[in-house]
Amino acid sequence: MTHIIEVKNLNKEFKSLKRELGLKGYFKTLFSRNYEIKKALNNVNLEVKEGEFLGIIGPNGAGKSTLIKVLTGILTPTSGEAKALGMITYKQRQKYTKNIGVVFGQRTQLWWDLPALDSFILLKHIFKIPEEVYKENLDKFSKILEIDKYLSTPVRKLSLGERMRCDLAASLLHNPKIVYLDEPTIGLDVEAKYRIREFLKELNKKGVTIILTTHDMGDIEELCPRIVIIDKGKKIFDGPIEEIKRKFRKERLLIIEFHDAIDVSELKFDGSKLLEIKENRVKISIDTSKTTVSEIAKKIFAKYSVHDILIEEPDIEEIIREIYKKGI
Repeated sequence: MTHIIEVKNLNKEFKSLKRELGLKGYFKTLFSRNYEIKKALNNVNLEVKEGEFLGIIGPNGAGKSTLIKVLTGILTPTSGEAKALGMITYKQRQKYTKNIGVVFGQRTQLWWDLPALDSFILLKHIFKIPEEVYKENLDKFSKILEIDKYLSTPVRKLSLGERMRCDLAASLLHNPKIVYLDEPTIGLDVEAKYRIREFLKELNKKGVTIILTTHDMGDIEELCPRIVIIDKGKKIFDGPIEEIKRKFRKERLLIIEFHDAIDVSELKFDGSKLLEIKENRVKISIDTSKTTVSEIAKKIFAKYSVHDILIEEPDIEEIIREIYKKGI
């Protein structure tokens, strides 16, 4: 597979005026201007293969949205280069944007007081979509996303979930090769999230490259085989999500239900800690840097009659939170 997106040594700086408080500070600023430089992106390198589903995550202010804005051609970097589909995104923007779809969860490309269908018709003319392609896509998206029921309803009267489904359809009417999604499921209920996730999976199976930024770890775990973590403008991790789980999964939970009551004081093993006791059921925390789940389980099976056993993996959200706090 070829690289559909190539980012090399990308830097983006923002310059802002430092103001002092009060009237005195106001007049001082008139005659003496001090500027503060904030580095939103710091030497970022990235390659994305055609047909990938890539998740970009990081804490607030990490540089995720800045990177997306450079990749979509909205922002020009301070230095470095961003190419997609063989084009420099911010220099060949008019030609480039005909081949991409963009959904920003907190903004809409639909006209607020018009029905969604009117916005679709306008987008059809903007992107010069052939009539047969437009009708085929509109029919397909209407069925999959179940938006046909409210296509004639003004956008301002739609719920957030309904609007997001319409925004997704709007961004895909022209058959883009790359789709950029920035918080596409923010504030949605469980049913709306499920439907959008399933739709995105099907879209990706058809070869569309999807770049997703989100704070919802459920979206990341469900959709993205590969993730990039950005912190303070730097890329600190790039690889399979399973690698993150293996590398940072230092604690696992073992939940055991015994046939009979046991002396829990005997459940003391190196690298483990008894967390909870409830009748014949116990919960044990296992530090995988010191021992393994199978080793502890063997010792328990050798001594006791076990009715049921469950191994719980740590939540991906907890792992990512630890990375934000302590780094890689």
